[in-house]
Amino acid sequence: MNLQNSPRQPLVGVALAAVGGILLAEFFPPPIALVCLFSAAAAVVSLFQPAGWLSHLLVAAAFCALHLIQQTDAPGKELAARLGERARSVTVSGTVASEPKVSPNDFTTFLLHLDSIDLGGRQEASDATVRVRWKGNPGLGDELRLTGSAETIPPPRNPGEFDLRGYLARRDVFQSVFARYPEDGTIIQTGSGRIVPRLAARARAWMRTTLNRGLEDSPDVTALINGMALGLRHETPNDIEEPFQQTGTLHLFAVAGLHVGIVAQLLWILASLVRLPRVAAAALIIPCLFFYSAVTGFHVSSVRAATMAAVLLGGIFFGRPVLALNSLAGAALLILAVDSNQLFTSGFQLSFAVVGAILVFQDWLFRVLLRPSESDPFLPRSLVSRRRRVFERGYRWIAGGISVSAAAWIGSLLLIIWYFYLVTPISLLANLTVVPVAFCVLAAGLMSLVTAPFSTTLSLIFNNANWSLAKIILALVQTFAHLPTGHAYVERPHWPSGARTEITVLDAGAGAAVHLRAPGADWLFDTGSARDYERFLRDYLHSRGIDRLDGLVLSHGDSSHIGGARAVLDEFNPRRVIDNGAPDRSSVHRALFVGLAPPEIVAQGDVFALSRRVTARILYPVAGYKAKAADDQALVVQLVIDGKFRALLVSDSGLETEKDLLALPNDEIRSDILIKGQHHSGDSGSEEFLDAVQPELIIATSRDFPARERIPDDWARMVRGRGITLFRQDETGAVKLEFFRDYWRATAFLDDATFRSKSQ
Repeated sequence: MNLQNSPRQPLVGVALAAVGGILLAEFFPPPIALVCLFSAAAAVVSLFQPAGWLSHLLVAAAFCALHLIQQTDAPGKELAARLGERARSVTVSGTVASEPKVSPNDFTTFLLHLDSIDLGGRQEASDATVRVRWKGNPGLGDELRLTGSAETIPPPRNPGEFDLRGYLARRDVFQSVFARYPEDGTIIQTGSGRIVPRLAARARAWMRTTLNRGLEDSPDVTALINGMALGLRHETPNDIEEPFQQTGTLHLFAVAGLHVGIVAQLLWILASLVRLPRVAAAALIIPCLFFYSAVTGFHVSSVRAATMAAVLLGGIFFGRPVLALNSLAGAALLILAVDSNQLFTSGFQLSFAVVGAILVFQDWLFRVLLRPSESDPFLPRSLVSRRRRVFERGYRWIAGGISVSAAAWIGSLLLIIWYFYLVTPISLLANLTVVPVAFCVLAAGLMSLVTAPFSTTLSLIFNNANWSLAKIILALVQTFAHLPTGHAYVERPHWPSGARTEITVLDAGAGAAVHLRAPGADWLFDTGSARDYERFLRDYLHSRGIDRLDGLVLSHGDSSHIGGARAVLDEFNPRRVIDNGAPDRSSVHRALFVGLAPPEIVAQGDVFALSRRVTARILYPVAGYKAKAADDQALVVQLVIDGKFRALLVSDSGLETEKDLLALPNDEIRSDILIKGQHHSGDSGSEEFLDAVQPELIIATSRDFPARERIPDDWARMVRGRGITLFRQDETGAVKLEFFRDYWRATAFLDDATFRSKSQ
């Protein structure tokens, strides 16, 4: 788009003013009375002396006030303040306000818009929305009555972990209600609530059944088609979705301009076939587009696309051309006027950044790409050979695709790095190849839906065509994802701390996962369970910009410590794998290296370098040591940083291990930092052992259930009574250790509590 020669687009400035007002209210909130007074004064002045800048100030003030009102008039926040931080039993009644999602353990998760809540035997009206987990089977719009435990939605406990609490807070949802058994809830009435979401949910269910007919034996294909056509992204397994993310084609799962454009084009063709006038066709298509947006979940990208399409089609009523950038700004204004919190969501930011970049940069990029192929402008077209004209036509098509893909990549680059820690140069080629096939998938899917009421056979033909097309997309995406340098994970931009070495002790509950970063080296000690890997470890490693680990150390066969090891081996391909050679009965441990190269086995006395600054010493167990429990033969590793700082990793070792360690000569176990788990017996960290280690800081795992995994109160008092700082991870979450030239410091993830070592 040539911005210098383009017509005036006043809504762009208005939208930027609205964004400025919302940002002011979010980060520097002024008194709402002052904002309202300023707005009134600006409105009066603008009546007598109209000016563009004054109008923009008025818009900024209006949206600032709107955002302040939304922040203060928040029933969910008020309910959270009343319930407090502690869990308490409640009975709630309300209407299911989001599409229920069923997890593998049969719990259904959904948002419930409350009508009333019973607190301590007293029933009160409430307009809040809560998140519910219940072993029931409700539908969107059903009225429920549930009894369960209400508690605040927990924050993320590890860096890189998805912040569900922050995400739901933007929707004024702060509390969750957990109903453990089916009989804890009752469906009072089905099919109530707002009519549009209910009809959309029914339509989505019918569409899903129709699109999946005949493809039941191909779950990967149905997941892809459902995600692309209906926006059912939560049904797509991670192993299918991740390659799309790595190739920059994940937008195919976000129902946006491509999807809405295909629907609009198909509806226009149908309207032409039945000879509808242009005005009548536009009047029919506009509500259909918004209903399709409702069917796909009212995501920001689909609402934005439907709004833009509605404005463009609306030009037919007035016979005037519509400016795309102005329409985009108008869509942003409408969405922010309904919910100003949308500005802070990744979906809103990515959607408008990508489309805005395409509108601004695509035309310029297209012209640049066309220059090498242009014929002599003074040469008559009749003298240009047919082969040359075919080449130019094909080149223009390719240049158009590349320019759109490149503009979208430019618009999304910084946001993709910030939210997904990813750079995807392969996306330029992947989108050019995959998007045309995806267009065919959506078109075939829509034709299947159109023909299904009249001919099941014809619908099945389109579905089987979609099976082939979806397989082609999966094969292409997998190929592009595995190309060298096609994508790279990068750490989120931040101000460097100056630390020479970092150790991050992740909060894995009863398990363990410790990441060490030194210059040129990334090592991982244990991986947590398989669930921990999916829940936070993979995202954490990606957030640190890690594509490949330099080493993986496995302490013992407990599945809560090494359950995620196979996934780490497959995805992060460690250059070295170091394992405990002590025999154990762990089936997870025995199956870990089947089909893989055997690991390096270490035992007491072994020393190996992790980097030029960090050395690891194995203090326990001796070679061939046998014990009844795996905890009693876990590796004990001492890390020596820069030759003067020591961190002792004892895993879940108990009193027997500590007794053997005390027999080591001199002060070999003395360490500045002790990182420990809980022994299966509940006994570890004896006074004699602490006297020998002499730590300044102890980082210890702790969780409420089972009881043996919780730090005993008397042990915590004993530790603190000795002048040792205790970071218990049920209170701190992950802990980051940073080692500088002359000192080190520890920082808790949850509350930013900091401990600095004594001067060295």
